[in-house]
Amino acid sequence: MVLVFTGVLAPLVGFVLKRAVGGWGGYGGGPFAILNEAPARRGGGPEAPVDPAIQAAEVRQMLAAKAERQRRRGEPALDVEAETERLLAAAAESGSQGADEELRAEVRQLVVLRAERRRRKGLEPLDVEAETDRQLADFIGSR
Repeated sequence: MVLVFTGVLAPLVGFVLKRAVGGWGGYGGGPFAILNEAPARRGGGPEAPVDPAIQAAEVRQMLAAKAERQRRRGEPALDVEAETERLLAAAAESGSQGADEELRAEVRQLVVLRAERRRRKGLEPLDVEAETDRQLADFIGSR
């Protein structure tokens, strides 16, 4: 009897459970399982673009809450719209400057590598700065 169970019924039960549940991958799942959480984003890829309208609305909402707290404490009122514009302008200014410098550094690295390859082949050397400027102008002009 034991041999019949282990030889026939156990594999049959295993096959039925695999078909019904979906194998070991389905165990531990469910609506509250950790497996359903979105994976943490690792560095290395470009950041997702932020919608300016959503960003402005969130900044405005946080500043409105700050102004309300200040009002309740009896402090002078904060001009929410003026502060929103100031913060968004500062963020846009610093964000674009950082991105431009990163792009320039990356293009310059590529030009330096190209100049090294040309030097090894015995071709005339490249002016790295001039070629970097030309590459950036081509790239920015193609948008």
